[in-house]
Amino acid sequence: MIKEVKTQVNVGVEVDVLWKAFGKDLKDIVPKMMPNLVKDADMLEGDGGLNTVYIFNFGPDIKTMTYQKERVTEFDEFIHRIGLEVIEGGHLNHGFSHYKTTFQFTSTGEQETLIDVTISYESQVEEDTMPSTLVFIKHMENYLMNGAT
Repeated sequence: MIKEVKTQVNVGVEVDVLWKAFGKDLKDIVPKMMPNLVKDADMLEGDGGLNTVYIFNFGPDIKTMTYQKERVTEFDEFIHRIGLEVIEGGHLNHGFSHYKTTFQFTSTGEQETLIDVTISYESQVEEDTMPSTLVFIKHMENYLMNGAT
């Protein structure tokens, strides 16, 4: 049975900057903002939009996984919504049969964005999947706020 967890996070980054970072620039930004967690990333298929496939090779701080492939399963530039589903490795090698994270970005001010996060997953193991996603968002915010785009 697929379960779902949701949360909201406010960040001090303009919605267009955040959208670009999560879309077209994701493979370049993630290793720079978390080099000990993600050693490198590449776009295997696509152009950053719908059906793009990324591979994230994990760094020395992630001991239980070596890589994760994710497909962009939702991509709506008008409403700033992107969904990334794990298709190989990573969570799928650790008890999950389905793992998808969806981000919805809504401008709440000139330099403020509300991020609605939904994680849908199916697993035989009970695990709180939200903390690692919140850490990822905070890393992204810090990276973008320090002028690196």
